[in-house]
Amino acid sequence: MNSPARLTIRPAGPQDMPGILAIYALYIDTTITFEHGLPTPEAFAHRMGAIARTYPLLVAEQAGQLIGYAYAHPYREREAYQWGAELSVYLHPAHTAHGAGGALYRALMALLRLQNVCVVYGAVTGGNRMSMRFHEKLGFRLFATFRNTGFKNGQWLDVLWYERQIADFPANPPALVPVGQLPAEEVTRALAEAVKAPA
Repeated sequence: MNSPARLTIRPAGPQDMPGILAIYALYIDTTITFEHGLPTPEAFAHRMGAIARTYPLLVAEQAGQLIGYAYAHPYREREAYQWGAELSVYLHPAHTAHGAGGALYRALMALLRLQNVCVVYGAVTGGNRMSMRFHEKLGFRLFATFRNTGFKNGQWLDVLWYERQIADFPANPPALVPVGQLPAEEVTRALAEAVKAPA
């Protein structure tokens, strides 16, 4: 019996945008995303590039194939919120429930810790039990439910908010460090350890 191909996680680059958009396109007609129409390749690349200037944007690969991506972004825009970040992950449906999503989330949290982020959040559409279990397995706790906060596919949808503290809250927190300013060796080590950690 052949063993599964090794999973690798790395920072995304411009060459990955078509593959990332192709995975996102598989979800655009679902209630997992509240976006109603697929952005153009140019708009999507601009969006992801803007995120990656400050926060991690990661891809997961197996056997040279891009199977998923994940990124962090501001929880809220004001400066006082800089020590929190919201996480998002999308996997090709053929590669869910095999550990890639957890590895991507662990990698995000490891890098965000290095960036001085203290708490991370996940927003889950009500009824998405797979995502609820995913967050709970990774140590997130449900702290709020926003009732009927979105309308898509002919229905009103709740949003469940999960949180996980990933670092202590210092009395004088150092400012958020853009991901591109982190030492390359620390980034490499964090990504490798995220893959090796138990699923």
